[in-house]
Amino acid sequence: MHKILIKRELAPKIKLLEVEAPEVAAKAQAGQFVILRLDENGERFPLTLVDWNKSVGTITLIFLEVGVSTEKLGRLKVGDSILDVCGPLGSPSRIENNCLVCVVGGGVGTAAAYPIAKAFKKAGSKVISIVGAKTANMLILEDEMAKVSDELYVSTDDGTKGQKGFVSDALKRLIDKGYNFDVVYAIGPTVMMRAVAETTRPFKIKTIASLNPIMVDGMGMCGACRVTVGGSTRFACVDGPDFDAHQVDFGELIKRQMCYCPEEKSALQQYQRCSCK
Repeated sequence: MHKILIKRELAPKIKLLEVEAPEVAAKAQAGQFVILRLDENGERFPLTLVDWNKSVGTITLIFLEVGVSTEKLGRLKVGDSILDVCGPLGSPSRIENNCLVCVVGGGVGTAAAYPIAKAFKKAGSKVISIVGAKTANMLILEDEMAKVSDELYVSTDDGTKGQKGFVSDALKRLIDKGYNFDVVYAIGPTVMMRAVAETTRPFKIKTIASLNPIMVDGMGMCGACRVTVGGSTRFACVDGPDFDAHQVDFGELIKRQMCYCPEEKSALQQYQRCSCK
């Protein structure tokens, strides 16, 4: 059992939890994730490790309530416990020193971008970060990203804060200004990561996307998280989640992510109806 020590709402339906998980915290690295199971009857679902404290044995998770499991997680209170927290899983992000890196986070993907930006900064690289959301009240971790970045740019789709437009637009402006990035990391909605990849492709800038396909066991056995990268089938849980964004078949990934949307919507509606009784 893993007790919830801190709970905060960062934006509508986006919540932060600090959870007791000493074995995970002891080995966690930027880019890795955990698989959660809330109770005996619960499904397994992945969440990226946002932060961790090895000395006190805690991990920080941020999630958007989109389905039954994440809504159940969002209803837990400080003092409640999560049955299973398995991890750290996935290959850590490749952190380099003395380079110019652009870390791009879209929506709740900023939660996964934060530990990567933090690790690059600690390694001695110059970190330029871009964070974006649909609107100002959906932005998260702006202050935290500013602390681990040499420069931070904010964009919102509707222009309510920062530059109006998409994060890929902000990235293109920086490239046009002469920023010669060694690598760009993109973490967020699949369509956003695809847009970032197409922005950097003409300039041959190395671009890494942290993929978020359907995932079940998280250890390479079920095959649910398979993605096509460079024409070959890869498993995001063990081969990733970081991949060369210019080699990812984003069209296929989007189709696979949508496979169970009707069932997920139906399950959520049923859960909400039962919860209201």
